[in-house]
Amino acid sequence: MLNAYSNCRIFTGDNWLEDHVVLSENGRITDIVTQRTIPPHAIIHDLNGADLVPAFIDLQIYGGNGRYFPSLPDVESIKATYEYSKAGGAAYFMITIPTHSPEFILRSIAAVKEYWEQGGEGCLGLHLEGPYISPEKNGAHIPEYIKAPRPEDIDWVLTHGAGIVKMMTVAPERVAPELILRLQDAGVLVSAGHSNGTYGQLYQSFENGITTCTHLFNAMSQLQSRAPGMVGAIYDHPQVHASIVADGIHVDYNTIRISKKIMANRLFLITDAVAASDGPDYAFHWNALSGRYEDAKGTLSGSALTMLEAVKNCIAQVGIAPDEALRMAAAYPAVVAGLSAELGRIAPGFRTAMLALDESWAFQQLILS
Repeated sequence: MLNAYSNCRIFTGDNWLEDHVVLSENGRITDIVTQRTIPPHAIIHDLNGADLVPAFIDLQIYGGNGRYFPSLPDVESIKATYEYSKAGGAAYFMITIPTHSPEFILRSIAAVKEYWEQGGEGCLGLHLEGPYISPEKNGAHIPEYIKAPRPEDIDWVLTHGAGIVKMMTVAPERVAPELILRLQDAGVLVSAGHSNGTYGQLYQSFENGITTCTHLFNAMSQLQSRAPGMVGAIYDHPQVHASIVADGIHVDYNTIRISKKIMANRLFLITDAVAASDGPDYAFHWNALSGRYEDAKGTLSGSALTMLEAVKNCIAQVGIAPDEALRMAAAYPAVVAGLSAELGRIAPGFRTAMLALDESWAFQQLILS
């Protein structure tokens, strides 16, 4: 069945099109044509003047709709996270767990596998944020589970998580370069994060092939006058990307503005979203006074963002142009994840993954067929 999405302003990822229609069949965009050249057999979907933009991609999210995957690692939590993601404009997401025990990692891998076997959609895979991170930059991660990996530890992850563990956040100064390369050769996206490394250590890890970094400024060595740290290495390296949590709490909006000016298309959005949890290992609560999720010690423990809220914050609070804010949520995450040939844009051959927004950029519908 050929679908035609009409009466909308289309953002392809490059430019805006008026009086055009997106044609889609079997989950793929087949063409973008003028209103006058819609095939007569197409089923027309009137979008009532909406803005039609590429659906978003969230490469770091822990849960949603009341279920926190690192406490409830099951299919129901992934389903709840998918519904939460879709309501915020993200058609695809990387379900994430923090530093944890091998037993829990196995349960998380099994949950993603079962979700896929049941036909679950949207989940790109499992993002292991840890356990190979810096004890000095653990953030809300449990120190007891942090470790420096041996070759057999990497073999364990690749054996048990084959095809499921798609992303890992590691502190490069804690992981031998040959072990990072082993992960990358197996198709795992390695992201630098939760690192207390020096500028030189981090810059060298980027030269060695790490292409992205986890939540800029949060849980990493900072840019200082005599020690540029991880932030300085990220700013300075011409190719490396970094995610950022645009809620005004994790990072000040002025800091996002400065970072965007320096990094341009290397900066992209994640939610880092969580849900309240009573543990047993990770217990977070919503602090209504501070407007943030915290653990028992008051440590910031993830966001309450959706991707659409992050985009709107970038536009209204940071001053980023709407086109570029949309790319930060769709095109750039697709590049980072190695999916830029089929996600992040509205173009022939790409998956049908589009978001319709009204004149105030409020969510209308997510289109996936």
